[in-house]
Formats: sequence, C-alpha cells, structure tokens
Amino acid sequence: MKKLFFVIGLLFFVSSCSTHDKKAQLEQLKKEHDNIATQISSLEKELYPAGNKQVTNVSVESLSKKAFDHYIEVQGRIDGNENIAVSPRSAGIVIKILVKEGDFVKKGQLLAELDADVAKQNLKDLETQLAFATDMYERQKALWDQKIGSEAQYLDIKNKKESVENKIAALKEQINMSSITSPIDGTIEDIPIKVGQMASAANPQPAFRVINFTRAKAVADVGEAYSAKINTGDQVRIFLPDYNEEIQERVTFASKFINPTNRTFNVEIEIPANDKIFRANMIAVIRIKDYSNPSTIAVPQNFIQSSKDEGLYVFIAKDENGKKIARKVFIKAGVTYNGLTEVTSGLNEGDKIITAGYKDLYDGQNIDYK
Repeated sequence: MKKLFFVIGLLFFVSSCSTHDKKAQLEQLKKEHDNIATQISSLEKELYPAGNKQVTNVSVESLSKKAFDHYIEVQGRIDGNENIAVSPRSAGIVIKILVKEGDFVKKGQLLAELDADVAKQNLKDLETQLAFATDMYERQKALWDQKIGSEAQYLDIKNKKESVENKIAALKEQINMSSITSPIDGTIEDIPIKVGQMASAANPQPAFRVINFTRAKAVADVGEAYSAKINTGDQVRIFLPDYNEEIQERVTFASKFINPTNRTFNVEIEIPANDKIFRANMIAVIRIKDYSNPSTIAVPQNFIQSSKDEGLYVFIAKDENGKKIARKVFIKAGVTYNGLTEVTSGLNEGDKIITAGYKDLYDGQNIDYK
C-alpha cells in the first residue's frame, strides 16, 4: 500500500513540474512577443510619422487604346508553285536516263527512255503491211475511177489500208509512252529510278521530281476547328527560321475540303519572287490573322490575377483624398495572343495599371510610385 501511494505521489510531482515548465515557456514567449511588437511599432512611427498605413512601392503604366490582332499559328513548309512527281505512262525497263539532279529542263524535254524494242519491231512490220496495202489501194482506186471492177472490192482494199494506218498510229502512241518527258519548265530535284529497273505508273515512287521555283508558296495543313475563321484574302505573316525573317502576305487559297484522315484543310500563300533561294519543304511558321480590333485595351497576360470566387482582376492606382491607393478591378478578358490579353470590360483608357509589386497588394492599400 505504501508503494502505491509513493508511485501516485511521484506521478503528481512530475505532472506539476511539466505544467510549471510550460507556463514558464508561455510567459517567456509573451515577453518576446511584446518586445517584437514594441520594436515594430517604433519602426512604423519612424517610417510613417503621419500615422499612415504601410506604403508599398509599385510601378504603374497608363493605359491607352491600340490595335490588337490575334493570329492562328501553324507550322507549314515552302514549296514551288509547281512541284510535279513525274511517272512513266507505261510499264517498262529503264534503258536510258538523259538528265541528272540539278539540271534545268524545258517542258516536253526527254528525261528517260523505257525498253520498247518489241513495239518498234511490230511497227516495222506494220509499216511494210501499210506499203503493200497502199499500193493495192491505189491500183484499185485507179480502176474504180474508170468504173472498172466492183465497189465492194474498192471498199475492201480501202478498209484494209485504213486499218493498218490505225494500228500504226496506236503503236506509235504506245512507243511514245515509253519516253518520260518533263511536263513543266523546272529543275530536276530527285531521280529515284535507275537504269535496268522496272518503271511503271503503278509504282508509288515517281521516276522524277521536277520543281519550278519561279514562284514559291507557303503551304500548311490547318485543323478543322479553324475552318470557319480562315478565308482567301486573310492577312498572314510568314516567319522563315532559315532566314530569321518575317514577310507579310495574304492567303491565296483556302481549301473547302476537310481531309477525313487527319481532319485538316489545306492553306496556301504565294510568295513573290525575290533574292532568296527557297528549297522545297523549308520550314515556314504561318500566322494567319483571325481577329482584329483597331482600338482596344490590351494588357500583358501576367498582370491579370485570378480568384476562384471573384474571377479575373488587376490592380490599378487611384488618387483618393491626396493618397495613392491600390484598387482591385475585376475585368472580362477576350482573346490572348503573344503575351497580351484584350480586356473587354473593367478598364478604361487613362487608368494606371500596376505593373510591378502587384502580387502582394490588397484593395485599399497605400502605395507609392514615380
């Protein structure tokens, strides 16, 4: 029993000591708090002898209305106004290639020949037949002109002669199809075929690629979502990374066809001839104007803050009773482009928007600026 009383007494003593230590710690913290509060009050009186609230230094900028444009930006490529993949019109073994990459060729110029020996031999045979048929026809015609012989004989000979002539014409066309010619004036950019290789129109790879860069164009595949916003004649800016230069043109073609595979449509912009050397598939960043306001207020996007309950707002500087005050102004934002956001309501021309020091401000706070 004595032991039990001893243990209870010991626990009570420890508890009392612990409580006493906590009270002492609390009293010490209160003294430190009072000391810090006194120092803060002393510094505030020294800094703001008139009794003003804390003043925050900020930077401001007076708002004015300016033109604001929004652009759709897509990555495109440079192409020649005429970029032709040339394929043979008939199948055959390539026996001769008459040009090399980089050569300038004229429209109709022979580029390569396919094997047509069988057709040429057949042509010789038909030409021999035609010579005989022509001789027989002329003899029969001379007799018929003298009313000698029957009309049936004359018409039969005439029909045989014309049949051979038609066969010769068809065979010559077939032989011509074994020649690959250039459809345009331009430069040979690629020759995938080789001598001895089978070439045909069914081959997915063309025999030659001929490009005419007398006139160049920028082309791009634009998403279907912009189909109602882009039309022929729209202003466009084309940035050429290889030249670090931007040119301004207008859309010359906006396709009405949506590609069902990738849901895009084709846009083209002709580029006038100049001293630049363009190459097919050179990168071109195409910026197409889809919105323009000639006079509106636009502010840098990072000046706009957001509140979950209240929405978008900015801080502006106001002069109230001789004091400079920060005021929170709620706004409605329009489109954003290139770091600027159009403000459709909430701000007026001449307002002084706070451009630095706005992050920690509250409505009604005293501020100072030059």
